Amino acid sequence: MENSPRPDQAERDKIEKSFLKDGRLTELPAQRKKRIVVLERLVQAFELERDYTELEVNGVLKQFHPDVATLRREFIDTKMMTRAAGVYRRSPNYQSPSL
Repeated sequence: MENSPRPDQAERDKIEKSFLKDGRLTELPAQRKKRIVVLERLVQAFELERDYTELEVNGVLKQFHPDVATLRREFIDTKMMTRAAGVYRRSPNYQSPSL
């Protein structure tokens, strides 16, 4: 696990610019720190305190990248979203991890 400090806004902007072109994800970064930054940006497309079906989540994620299954799994694994009984929700208490 990496132990680098959280990226500042300038670094976050640079990461987003590298992996998001015209609002679409070009690729999911392999480096954890960069992946978290990109996922934190994408999860903002989901409203807090709203339930989403898997179909709705897929519809939102298709705007960014065709591999919606990987993005859904990443959101759950990073705890940016929760899933219970087929219902997805953006996590209101998500805390960006120490990178």
